[in-house]
Amino acid sequence: MLDKSLQFLKKLKSNNNRDWFEAHKEDFNEAKLEFEEFVQKLISIISKFDKSVSPDLKAKDCVFRIYKDVRFSKDKTPYKTNFGASINPGGKKSLQAGYYFHLQPGNVFIAGGNYMPPADMLQAIRQEIDYNGDKLEKIIKSKAYTAYFNGLDQEDKLKTIPKGYDKEHKHIDLLKLKSFIAFTNVEDKKLNAKDVFTYLGNGYKAMLPLNQFLREAIDN
Repeated sequence: MLDKSLQFLKKLKSNNNRDWFEAHKEDFNEAKLEFEEFVQKLISIISKFDKSVSPDLKAKDCVFRIYKDVRFSKDKTPYKTNFGASINPGGKKSLQAGYYFHLQPGNVFIAGGNYMPPADMLQAIRQEIDYNGDKLEKIIKSKAYTAYFNGLDQEDKLKTIPKGYDKEHKHIDLLKLKSFIAFTNVEDKKLNAKDVFTYLGNGYKAMLPLNQFLREAIDN
């Protein structure tokens, strides 16, 4: 279902330079179109259970550019070797909790929540966890959630106690987080399964209570 996209990304990884990319621009355009059509279907599915995501949201407003910003990177190759889309209320530029799809040969995954929210949003989320952490614990231990995800991603986490909180706080492990992300890998071959959209849709739906918790924390 995403064969053109995966094949292009595989070739790009071995030929990550401008001359090759320009010579294969038509292949890129076909791969990008295929990916955008896939993302548009995901938008349609998500908008049915999450009313904050409009069914009129366009894939092009969710899909990230393939061109890298190499100004502060040691890796000066000019292109990403993945396609990514952030399906949020308002599209990829929104800071609201939403849904992410990542396509990369051998590294396909779905994710959702808030990635590295700015300081004021992080403070609001931590305050909500302080007041209502039992609710978040219940969400990430629910049967629907654990069918896809294992808690929240632990990559971005303080080693010390966040300022203003006690080390004995019952939800201290959640309070230490700097990102609040549900994440699971998807096998490449799953993308060609007849039930792929059902499978992905159910995964995103399992994230909805997490996203609602995060959005309410920030809106309060």
